[in-house]
Amino acid sequence: MSNNSPEKRTARVGEISGVHGVKGWVKIYSETSPQEKIFEYQPWQLVVGQGGRDCKPLEWRRSGKALIAQIEGIEDRDQAMALVTATIEVDIDQFDPLQEGEYYWFQLQGLQVDSLYEGSRTHLGKVTKMMETGANDVLVVHSEDGQERLVPWTPGEHILRVDLQAGQIEVNWDPDF
Repeated sequence: MSNNSPEKRTARVGEISGVHGVKGWVKIYSETSPQEKIFEYQPWQLVVGQGGRDCKPLEWRRSGKALIAQIEGIEDRDQAMALVTATIEVDIDQFDPLQEGEYYWFQLQGLQVDSLYEGSRTHLGKVTKMMETGANDVLVVHSEDGQERLVPWTPGEHILRVDLQAGQIEVNWDPDF
């Protein structure tokens, strides 16, 4: 199921990337901006494989550049290890409303991308993820034959139109690039 399907009411905001210490603390990779915002969304749904469970971070802090947290019900290193690589999802109703023309990354993932470069329509593939580069965000688009394209998220220049209902993004991007 893609993140933009009508049935899906949660979105990925991060993952458990490792363990910290012996008392069940875990390292958190946050996809929110700022990173600490991940702790404002509760409860979390931790998804491992096909299964998921609701939980709450009880306590969190920075450890160097990393975020670490103690999660409800996780009391030792072995329990924490079982969560490594778990996806952290939250109910999308918790997200702040956006202005016209703004999108959360989860809304763009899974959309089909067509290029209208030099007046010709070419299907490029679908958005598999988004990347932050500093200058601008980037759509990572994979075609059916496995080709990867990186399309800068520059509305008006490279991003021509986003239609969430149709599941489509139109871009001005050279299909041979």
